Amino acid sequence: MVVEYKKSWDQDQLLRFASADDMRVSPFYSDGKTYGTPTWIWSVVVDDQLYIRAWNGTNSRWYRSAVEQKAGRIHLAGSNFKVNFEVVSDNDLNELVDDEYKIKYSDSSYLLPMLQENPRNSTLRIIPR
Repeated sequence: MVVEYKKSWDQDQLLRFASADDMRVSPFYSDGKTYGTPTWIWSVVVDDQLYIRAWNGTNSRWYRSAVEQKAGRIHLAGSNFKVNFEVVSDNDLNELVDDEYKIKYSDSSYLLPMLQENPRNSTLRIIPR
């Protein structure tokens, strides 16, 4: 499945994102203007797109805000970016995200829980605004 976006990350950003481990996500609060408290999470790059998951899955507060507000900002690779969030429900794409998690975070004891159903169901694509 090929999805086209009006805005995308440039190749230099994607290279830095692929190796960075400083992702903080801040979806808007319900007012749609105030950024939420930054939450540290894992991120991966798959097919030139940026993806994240919530440790507590769809019950995570930041995840629920991201889905409801569809926008916010992230901090990654030493920089802040205004972004949109898009829910990923495609199982094949989730498997590719799993594969990248396995590569990037292979030595972490938190890896296996991040590959379970609840975190998997919280996969989001991050698109620059």
